[in-house]
Amino acid sequence: MHELSVAQNIIDIVKENVPDTDYKHVNKILLEVGEFSGIVADSLLYCFDVIKSDTDFLNTKMEIKKIPFILFCNSCKTETTNNAGIRMCNICGGYDTKIISGIDMKIIEVEVNT
Repeated sequence: MHELSVAQNIIDIVKENVPDTDYKHVNKILLEVGEFSGIVADSLLYCFDVIKSDTDFLNTKMEIKKIPFILFCNSCKTETTNNAGIRMCNICGGYDTKIISGIDMKIIEVEVNT
């Protein structure tokens, strides 16, 4: 379960970007998680809850916004999506595509109540 190390990395990133005097005031961490990022959202939320119990982030909530897998087809100049994460255009069947979204994870917001 690599979500455990991802949860720890999220806490480490927040620590690098929030003054240590504000750790206890971090209310929420908002993530965008791509549909084909390899992250299981429920597992990440569970792991975060386990890890935060021994930190100053005990009262911090994590929210996850799921991002769909979207391709841009260079052949027919359209955006398309599929449920399999395949880089084939659903419109023309071409493979000259670029992934627009759905394969990464980003911390979008850290809400601190001062």
